[in-house]
Amino acid sequence: MERSKIQELYDACHALFSQEGLPTFQQIHYLKNLLDKIEAIDVGIDEFGSCDSPTSYSNVDGSRGLLCGQGFSEITYIHIHECDYFSIGVFCLPAGKVFPLHDHPGMTVLSKLLYGSVYVKAYDWITLDCTGCQTIGLAGRVVDEVMKAPHEPSILFPRSGGNIHSFTALTPCAILDVLSPPYSEEFGRPSTYYSDITIPSLTGYAMLEEKPVPNDLVVHGAPYLGPSIVTVYDYSLGQISFDNHV
Repeated sequence: MERSKIQELYDACHALFSQEGLPTFQQIHYLKNLLDKIEAIDVGIDEFGSCDSPTSYSNVDGSRGLLCGQGFSEITYIHIHECDYFSIGVFCLPAGKVFPLHDHPGMTVLSKLLYGSVYVKAYDWITLDCTGCQTIGLAGRVVDEVMKAPHEPSILFPRSGGNIHSFTALTPCAILDVLSPPYSEEFGRPSTYYSDITIPSLTGYAMLEEKPVPNDLVVHGAPYLGPSIVTVYDYSLGQISFDNHV
């Protein structure tokens, strides 16, 4: 039976991120190429679907349908998979919504814009001070552009590639994310938000200052309606579970 594109992505993520040591540059780019093949329909979204709400609709035969890509009125996250090593999910943003400046501590992140257009601003630290109550420091801007689908996937690393970034949706859009390892308060990988203050005398640089989670940031959840993913948790015991089985 032919594997779905999302199954291929899961299998590659499991193989690369659960191994000893860090993935190689070639392995990360192999993952990037898999991500590049995935379209909205492959994760259960009809990018052109327009309805009053993003809830699924039924097909003619009564089976579960797709999420309406144009029907999201709030920032919405579609959880596909998460384990100790990585997470896979999709952020859907309606036009005009902003996902504020935030970081990915100690993470490798691959992102694919599935549809729409989005303004992306991203920084990497130059110097920072974590000794006080809030993190503050000098950062260099590495991305400042409008991305429009189709667009090649982006890769960011713990210290390069734009680890601190924000998204402003110019049209309804969706972004498929792979994070390794995933966010975890328990293991010291919280999501931290920042304000940026440009420095007129230093083009391309800004002072970033940690700030509380914005009061107006609300992320809703939506079900994953794409192909089922078969996840293997314990090869030695032969235990296989079906994650997000539709």
